[in-house]
Amino acid sequence: MTITARTTSETAPHHSSLRYAARDVVTLARRNLLALIRVPTALVFMVIQPVMFVLLFRYIFQALGAFTHGDYVNFLVPGILVQTTIFGAVGTAIGLAEDLQRGLIERFKALPMARMAVLAGRTLADSLRNVIVLVIITGVGFLVGFRPHGGFFDYIAACLVMLLFAYCLSWGFAFVGLAAPNSETAQAMTFPLIFPLTFASTIFIPLLDLPRWLQGFANNQPVSETTTAVRALMTGTPAGNSIWVSLIWSVGLVAVLAPLAVNQFRKIA
Repeated sequence: MTITARTTSETAPHHSSLRYAARDVVTLARRNLLALIRVPTALVFMVIQPVMFVLLFRYIFQALGAFTHGDYVNFLVPGILVQTTIFGAVGTAIGLAEDLQRGLIERFKALPMARMAVLAGRTLADSLRNVIVLVIITGVGFLVGFRPHGGFFDYIAACLVMLLFAYCLSWGFAFVGLAAPNSETAQAMTFPLIFPLTFASTIFIPLLDLPRWLQGFANNQPVSETTTAVRALMTGTPAGNSIWVSLIWSVGLVAVLAPLAVNQFRKIA
């Protein structure tokens, strides 16, 4: 990756600073995505976990008779896809912590580039990486019997809803990555945040099958709303207000988390 100094002609008044910022974001996003080519094991390990969840819950959980509401695989796979994008957003924390630990952010600071490109490029790259994983897990879902009935465009809409939610959530993980002393600590810090949201939700089982004391939390947290919206779009069932609620959660999260990440970035850069 090369970010060179801008020439006089490049900084002419008729050139937009927004254009330069967008170019810097794309350059850093490309740099982060190149890791998938140079270190393909990172993508492999990122895919293995959701594949294991699909296989284990599809065949073992259902075999135990814990789900009695119909076709479990069509219930499960949309939830696993939501979980996968959220877990993928954790890569934002780990990647930024690694860059900080290696001194790369200090090097970026010395370059004539938009400061926001470091965070925006990382979150954009992680969202694009999530797209790759979604395609793979969707293929695995079809292999185990997943059959969405909502139509192609509804399926795309469902993917956009979950990718937007994961992207907005990744700004919170960006804050964690910049606050952590190293990547190992960053990863450890994300688990207490992510596990209650994913496992105490409607990803794996319906709301009414959860313990009564847990239903209130599960029913009013963003992962459940996003999962309900995605599941409804993919399976062609009524979504109610879940799509709009998920979008509101996404906007609210990024409105709160992005300033926290930017403020933390300013402290170190």
